[in-house]
Amino acid sequence: MRLATDGPDPQESPTVRAPWGQTAGRADKVIALLLGIYLAYSLALWPLVPALIGSHPLLLEILSGSTLAEVTVGARSRLGELPLWFAVAAALPATMIFDWVFWWAGRRWGDRALHLLLGSGSSPRARAKREARAVRLERMAERYGSAGVVLAYYLPLPTVLIYAAAGLSGMRLRTFLALDLLGTVLWVGPVVGLGYTIGKPAVDVVRRVDHYSTLLTIVVVLVVIGVQARRRRPALK
Repeated sequence: MRLATDGPDPQESPTVRAPWGQTAGRADKVIALLLGIYLAYSLALWPLVPALIGSHPLLLEILSGSTLAEVTVGARSRLGELPLWFAVAAALPATMIFDWVFWWAGRRWGDRALHLLLGSGSSPRARAKREARAVRLERMAERYGSAGVVLAYYLPLPTVLIYAAAGLSGMRLRTFLALDLLGTVLWVGPVVGLGYTIGKPAVDVVRRVDHYSTLLTIVVVLVVIGVQARRRRPALK
């Protein structure tokens, strides 16, 4: 399925790799920029988890929507440090902040958005596998529609693919945002509730981890740098 009026021409050559086709319009550039910001933001948050989880879990939850932070804040809510409803609400903006971008990519680029998110392998086998997965996602979006967005966190698929498939299916933005909010609450609520149920033992464990937070932060940064250096090494030969 494609939305020909919103995205690239369905008759474009299959050799064109860019999801927007031959020429990128202003909307295509904005989407690409936002996806780049999403990747950079996600990478930047990695070292913050060990650095903030023990000392400032609420700040970490607000910045990242981290599941570990949600459990920790829920546990602190049990100790009376903040209201339970606030512990849930604090995680929603960061958890949802980029979801609409993937919806927009699906709406604008059609199934090319799914191909982009599914990987960049160029071998015939990789292309065939990617195409098959994209077709299954399109069928899922047509069949489950709204339920797929609401249950995105519980389905065995990356949520970004489900959001892109929702845009591809023609779902309106306001409908998507409402369903995404409902689905996020249905995920964050139980996670925070788990921390609330555990209570003080969860806080004690996190405090012990916080003792090694500086070391963990350094290790995470070094691992990220090492992975990136290893990926770039073949290109430099």
